[in-house]
Amino acid sequence: MAIVAIGGSAAYAQNTVDQLQPLVETTACRLMIGEQVALAKWDSSKAVEDVPREAQVLLDAMKDGVAKGLDQASVSKFFKAQIEANKFVQYALLADWYRAGKAPEHAPVDLLKVIRPQLDEVQKSLIAELVDTAAVRTSKTCRADLAKAVGKYVSTHAHGGGPINAATLDRSLAGACTL
Repeated sequence: MAIVAIGGSAAYAQNTVDQLQPLVETTACRLMIGEQVALAKWDSSKAVEDVPREAQVLLDAMKDGVAKGLDQASVSKFFKAQIEANKFVQYALLADWYRAGKAPEHAPVDLLKVIRPQLDEVQKSLIAELVDTAAVRTSKTCRADLAKAVGKYVSTHAHGGGPINAATLDRSLAGACTL
């Protein structure tokens, strides 16, 4: 009987890790877009901090999340963590480029017409994934399951040791669990 319970528990844990994987992958996608944001800010010499844009992102996310049945406070917490992690990526990349004296070769990046619409689409996907993972994210094992899902992602995706790593993903997903 104990063997069955342990086996069932392990299967449940694996299943919840798998259920969280799309949320982790879309979060990683959002962080990778942060490189394009950093390039745009490098080109324009604009600051990483953009308080009005951050406020608008949060308002839009809360509105969209509530419309999908999510709690406004949990949506706000989740997207605040997403924004903070994305800013970390930008700061890390910009600092690397300042140390090197240049950014990588790149075509001009249009933050308003190209990057922000991409971020808006990712935001819609993240909200859908928050809805899809609501039960898993309220479980007592959410933090452990999420850490395992991040570990699984990092072990299967090489980002060259750049700013997209387990710590950045962990920070980005810090607001995902609601218990």
